[in-house]
Amino acid sequence: MVRVSVLNDCLNSIVNAERRGKRQVLVRPSSKVVIKFLTVMQKHGYIGEFEIIDDHRSGKIVIQLNGRLNKAGVISPRYNIQVGQIENWVNLLLPARSFGIIILTTSSGILDHEEARRKNIGGKILGYCY
Repeated sequence: MVRVSVLNDCLNSIVNAERRGKRQVLVRPSSKVVIKFLTVMQKHGYIGEFEIIDDHRSGKIVIQLNGRLNKAGVISPRYNIQVGQIENWVNLLLPARSFGIIILTTSSGILDHEEARRKNIGGKILGYCY
């Protein structure tokens, strides 16, 4: 079977493990985008520490879960978002204004929607978590 989205597989594994009440989850394969996405999630406290295991293939990541994640998903296709459209996407994807984050890939790296709005840059939407 062909992997369509490595990021989507990763987030589904995390959400499923979180719903089952697991304390950690092994995700493979790894990629730069997945690692940056997880870093943003970790910064906002949705997941704990994660460790990248280099197996000289595609890599693995062991993620410590802390029980704070309700849902995480990928938006495919990766729509272009201007700064003015961020609020519309927040209303579409997140359950409340001050609850959850939308993660964008911009010219200054992978950021959450609040930081992108502060820096006044748009980009392509990767996914969301709350």
